[in-house]
Amino acid sequence: MSDYMIHHYGSSEDYDRLARITGDSGWAWRNMKHYIDRVGPSICRNELFSTVCFQHEKFVAPADGHDTTGQYIPSLHSTRGVLPKSLPGFSQSIDSRVIATTQELSAEFPFSPDTGGGNVLGLGWTQSSIGGGTRSSSATTYLNSVINRRNVDVLLNAQVTKLVRTGTIGGKPSFRGVQFASGPQAPTNNVFARKEVILSAGSVGTPQILQLSGIGDRTELTSKSIPTIVNNPSVGKNMSDHLLLPNNWLVRGTESLDNLLRDPVAFGAALEQWQASKTGPLANGIPNHIGFFRLPNNSPIFATTPDPASGPTASHWEMFVSNFWLHSSLPRPATGSYLSLIVVLLSPTSRGTLKLASNDPFQAPLIDPNFLATDFDRYTLRESVRAIKRFTGAKAWSDYIIEPVGDLAAQTDEGIDAYVRSVSSTIFHPVGTASMSPRDAAWGVVDPELKLKGAEGVRVVDASVWPFVPSGHTQGPVYLVAERAASIIRGY
Repeated sequence: MSDYMIHHYGSSEDYDRLARITGDSGWAWRNMKHYIDRVGPSICRNELFSTVCFQHEKFVAPADGHDTTGQYIPSLHSTRGVLPKSLPGFSQSIDSRVIATTQELSAEFPFSPDTGGGNVLGLGWTQSSIGGGTRSSSATTYLNSVINRRNVDVLLNAQVTKLVRTGTIGGKPSFRGVQFASGPQAPTNNVFARKEVILSAGSVGTPQILQLSGIGDRTELTSKSIPTIVNNPSVGKNMSDHLLLPNNWLVRGTESLDNLLRDPVAFGAALEQWQASKTGPLANGIPNHIGFFRLPNNSPIFATTPDPASGPTASHWEMFVSNFWLHSSLPRPATGSYLSLIVVLLSPTSRGTLKLASNDPFQAPLIDPNFLATDFDRYTLRESVRAIKRFTGAKAWSDYIIEPVGDLAAQTDEGIDAYVRSVSSTIFHPVGTASMSPRDAAWGVVDPELKLKGAEGVRVVDASVWPFVPSGHTQGPVYLVAERAASIIRGY
């Protein structure tokens, strides 16, 4: 599985939509953007063992130290936060071709001066969770900064098997305990919280743990011999994910990175460079450029399907550009140089499910993403394929591209649809399986303060609480949810 490390926040309209859905204005962009620390002073409070500052983003220089003028808007970002992020740290020969295409085809593929500031439309320079040529993760940043506190313990090789009911508070079952084990045959252990359990197991792990704990659809739990404690049919439903469609072209020359990735000697030299100085091609993310686009307003699909995007400046599909063979299911050919344009369906209307395969916590759950189940999703991917062909038809590519690979050459609706189905997969951005909803709504799994509905003592803080998938890579949006969760929990 690839980690593209793309770091932005989706559209500002995603957060405004979340505020409308939940009835909580605190989720609106005007509030959420402050957790980036893009404006005003950092928000710091004295905690029991240290000072905590609520500021997420730390924009740093790219690994190669190049002049980034015109590649982002500094005023939209913070340099004082927790997580280092940067612009591409290794220039590629196709960079100038991409920018030239935004100039030649500016009506359809306009240049975006900043892909991470809440206004996503257009094509610009990628921002990634990379600092000093290495990946920035929650482990290397947030966790590492507190790992030595005496009130922080991290257990390795410990899998949560269920939440433990500890009583009844306010007429609701209370779950202030967690059961875990090191393996299927290992003994279980219980730990207990004085106030709350925070469940952050992700869009797969969270609904699985809830259902194993007797929280879910009564009929489904009964079929797995699990007593129902909280009957909530929303658990594990409403799964929404971004579909990834890889598209490849055979190109001239040796400018692509394919030979580097094939040749053990060349790759070994690049690895030595990275190990010595954290520079070179291995200090970079996958795409140097990324773009977010909408279907035209007069697209015939809107005659039968309401626009599913969060607003008129939120995107329907994404394209990112890679100077090598990039494919989720087909291996790199033994010879040849390639250009890859990856398309991602950003505003899907298909919804999937996650269900238990059994009551064994060590058995993987049954995941049905239900991709391409709607006319809108099929139409959007079909038209995105036609759009990227127009992109590669620009003059900037005329002396570089030879031909599309395989069935990407299809022209008819039927041919393109068959091609899409044959090579599409997930980009691993599932959300919605523990959706946030208004406090008094009959649907949803958590309330706007992320408290588990129908129960006491549990909050969910991860991607599963998003009731729809944001129109961008989910890393940034999930960090912002976590930042606000910390603010809510601590009462800031």
